[in-house]
Amino acid sequence: MNEDPVEGTPIGRRVVLGMLGLGAAGVAVGASLQQKVNRALAPVGGIQDVLPAAGGFRYYSVTGGVKRHSAATHRVTVGGLVDKPRAFTMADLARLPQTMLDKDFQCVTGWRVPNVRWTGVALPDLLDAVGVSPRAKAVRFKSFDGVYTESLTLDQARRRDVMVATQMNGKPVTHDHGGPTRLYVAPMYGYKSLKWLGGIELTDKVEQGYWEDLGYDVDAWVGRSNGRDDAPT
Repeated sequence: MNEDPVEGTPIGRRVVLGMLGLGAAGVAVGASLQQKVNRALAPVGGIQDVLPAAGGFRYYSVTGGVKRHSAATHRVTVGGLVDKPRAFTMADLARLPQTMLDKDFQCVTGWRVPNVRWTGVALPDLLDAVGVSPRAKAVRFKSFDGVYTESLTLDQARRRDVMVATQMNGKPVTHDHGGPTRLYVAPMYGYKSLKWLGGIELTDKVEQGYWEDLGYDVDAWVGRSNGRDDAPT
């Protein structure tokens, strides 16, 4: 993860954060270096897509494009180690208890959007609706982009500030923001808040997600380090 970036090779967070800091400070990046950065960041787009904006979201995708899902036909499947596997429509989700949170969205690359209003189904309520097997120890999330995955321990997933979000700031979650449904994990960095949520699976252990396979921390608490020298602070 600390090697010089070459085509097709992911680069470590310290390198990314260092380059983002240069960009934010207004330091010009040479053409050859920019080409290297763009290739290294191929899973999320070029450097122009990840430099912090003034108080706004940046849009990430780990694929070249994500097919849009209509709210009328979208489903979130919940299965694995549960009593009652089920596919939830948007109407089904709306009939479950609704939770509203006013929380920041913090990206591991440094930018933050304060006081976003998130509305949806708290994950504990969704898990209660299907019944969790005593054998379940973790929850795995799958994006309908076909690539992006994430996991939480069952204890983490049962926090009331973890939700299947269906609205942001009083409006349906847009496609660019990961709609119709996305995961929102308030106490962790944004890469844990999986976009384009299509599947939830209860498992007997935590399975590393897309970003963890590239060297990011499995437990991504905002502001905390787990001892790694490249952990965000």
